[in-house]
Amino acid sequence: MKRQNARTLALIISILTYLVVGAAVFETLESKEEKTHKRRLDSRRHELMRKYNLSRENFEELDHVVLQLKPHKAGVQWKFAGSFYFAITVITTIGYGHAAPSTDSGKVFCMFYALLGIPLTLVMFQSLGERINTFVRYLLHQAKKCLAMRHTEVSMANMVTVGFFSCMSTLCVGAAAFSHCEGWSFLHAFYFCFITLTTIGFGDYVALQRDDALQNDPRYVAFCFVYILMGLTVIGAFLNLVVLRFLTMNTEDERRDAKQRALMSAGKPRGEVARLLPVSASTADGPARARDLKGVYTEVLHFQTICSCLWSCSKEQLQGSVTSVTPQELTFSDAYMRQGSNYPHYMGPGSTGCVCSPRQCSSISSIATGLQLLSPFRMFKRRSSV
Repeated sequence: MKRQNARTLALIISILTYLVVGAAVFETLESKEEKTHKRRLDSRRHELMRKYNLSRENFEELDHVVLQLKPHKAGVQWKFAGSFYFAITVITTIGYGHAAPSTDSGKVFCMFYALLGIPLTLVMFQSLGERINTFVRYLLHQAKKCLAMRHTEVSMANMVTVGFFSCMSTLCVGAAAFSHCEGWSFLHAFYFCFITLTTIGFGDYVALQRDDALQNDPRYVAFCFVYILMGLTVIGAFLNLVVLRFLTMNTEDERRDAKQRALMSAGKPRGEVARLLPVSASTADGPARARDLKGVYTEVLHFQTICSCLWSCSKEQLQGSVTSVTPQELTFSDAYMRQGSNYPHYMGPGSTGCVCSPRQCSSISSIATGLQLLSPFRMFKRRSSV
């Protein structure tokens, strides 16, 4: 099984197991409290019905009216401040549910608004997260240099540690502020901040919903807006650092497999790279051969060093046998081409595929900027980043 498929299957099994475990834990923690709370509410309902001589239909109608009035308890929701608050919850996918459009035109606009706003917001937070991580990496590097530390490189562990403490600091600052302004306990305020900044947005705790705060306390309104946007940026930077690194693993594996397939496209082992570049191709399989060799030539660009015997054929020979195979950016050794036909091919004992004569191998030339020279009997090596 391919590595990508195995990783995907392992992730699916892990998520399903995580869901089952989470369901079992929540059932254990919440089920008993739910039953107790429901019995208490039923008892209170029957008491109120007897006290005010209400029928079941009258009580259900009253209950419906109370539910409709709930969004208006905090004051007017659809002035500019409340509308801006709603727009933030839409494009950030928080979705508290404290307010929702009631007109058909508002619902249609909300769908189109979210369709464009959500991707733009995700891209913005992703870009901001990258910039923040770059800036933090620079600060850590400078701090290590100022402290005269032996190793000034910033490791992934350093970045994860800073990101974790940044997230915790953001949550704690918000919890302290909302606990003071909303009258919640610190735990409930911390819970609200976490649910908000992870864009879960249950709506059981919503800021700016008491004492007409949206109209009467502009400083608190501004703080809430800034905190939500800045907090999402910090959380996005941390997720960009940790999660997206794992999301790119499949892409890297696919690219690695593509390189291996390109090297094997001529039907030879990787060690016999010299034989992957035949000069003459039969007319019957010319186009297919050209496609295979094009992939091979492209893959050669990803190696640090390469023996010049791979390029012993002149441009005229290549164009005559396989057209449009060699990429334009590959530079041939002119000195080698002038003398390439004067020496027979040589393969020493224990060779790994180099077919140059000793004199030919001494005239190795640069294929691309940064490529290194090789000894006569040494093949090339892959880049360390591959």
